Amino acid sequence: MDYKEKIDPAKLPQHIAIIMDGNGRWAQNRGQVRVFGHQNGVESVRQTATAAAELGIKYLTLYAFSTENWKRPKIEVDALMNLLVSSLSSELGTLMDNNIRLRAIGDVSHLDQECYSQLQETIGLTSGNTRMELILALNYSGKWDIATAARKIAEDAVTGKINTDDISQELFGTYLDTKDFPDPELLIRTSGEYRISNFLIWQMAYSELYFTPVLWPDFRKADLYEAIYDFQQRERRFGMISEQIKPADDK
Repeated sequence: MDYKEKIDPAKLPQHIAIIMDGNGRWAQNRGQVRVFGHQNGVESVRQTATAAAELGIKYLTLYAFSTENWKRPKIEVDALMNLLVSSLSSELGTLMDNNIRLRAIGDVSHLDQECYSQLQETIGLTSGNTRMELILALNYSGKWDIATAARKIAEDAVTGKINTDDISQELFGTYLDTKDFPDPELLIRTSGEYRISNFLIWQMAYSELYFTPVLWPDFRKADLYEAIYDFQQRERRFGMISEQIKPADDK
């Protein structure tokens, strides 16, 4: 089925988030070390980002490295940092050709210095691009984001910058690392796992969740189209009932 042809351009999600899972298993299935899977996952990032931009998606967030990933073997962590540096450099042309702006969320200051410098350089070089924002979640976790926001709010309350009576969900959202972006309408997780792994916990309160058995290095444009088509078949009620959200002429 050609899912791209079935996608309604008027009902596109504004923001898609993806947990790119399955790199290690993909490599092990081929008798290779886990890093081989991460290396091959770069093509999936390229195809997914370009496809999203071509469709008209405004924000694409990729879970690239979580705070928990530091627990992995040092050789794998070092390889991931090196891969990120090389990918940011080699994919600059793709970002510029597709008018994609690179952003980042997470505690990026604790990344390897070379990685941090390359990230900031690429962010700066693409800052004028306007077609889509590609957001890399690096050294990020949902619990970290919420805890950090709570600490900042507490600090501002103590210094008198805000009144505790003014603290609301809306105000809290302005302290999150994702304050510059809308919440994702669609979350995609590859590899057949059914969990969100500490990713965008606050922001995904009403996201539609889509799980696919496809391992990340095998994820291609067609898989993205299928996920978006599936999203468009769902009824998003936000706590209401169907009759409240359907136009009068559809009742």
